[in-house]
Amino acid sequence: MKKITVFFTIFLMFATDNLAHAKPPEPKEIKPYAEDWYVTPEDIIRDIIFPAIDKRVIKEYGGKEESSFGWEQQRILGIVYNNNHSYDISLRIKVPDNSAMPPDATYDKVKVRVSPSCDSPKIGCSHGFKVEVLEYEHK
Repeated sequence: MKKITVFFTIFLMFATDNLAHAKPPEPKEIKPYAEDWYVTPEDIIRDIIFPAIDKRVIKEYGGKEESSFGWEQQRILGIVYNNNHSYDISLRIKVPDNSAMPPDATYDKVKVRVSPSCDSPKIGCSHGFKVEVLEYEHK
């Protein structure tokens, strides 16, 4: 009986030792969208505010869908942080005028407010994510 007890004790020691050294599964590598893709903060801002500006360009140019297809951002003129936990972003956009001969473009100034979602009594804000066009100036 002693031999069987010793045998099972040794067997359990080896069995539990293997469990203690079990390796976790290898984590899957997250591959980037493209190896040579470079993203700037300006690209990120553009992606966030693009839909709001797109709707406003269509509204400003008489609902002509073709005006929204060609507009492009020229540059960010300024970013201001407000005390209500939002950001005002001023930028210049180029809107093509395909009706003119030769085709021409107008440069407009747009001011957009981005309000990130916030729910904190500590800093006094309670609102969801919102992007709104504050000003639109034809130049």
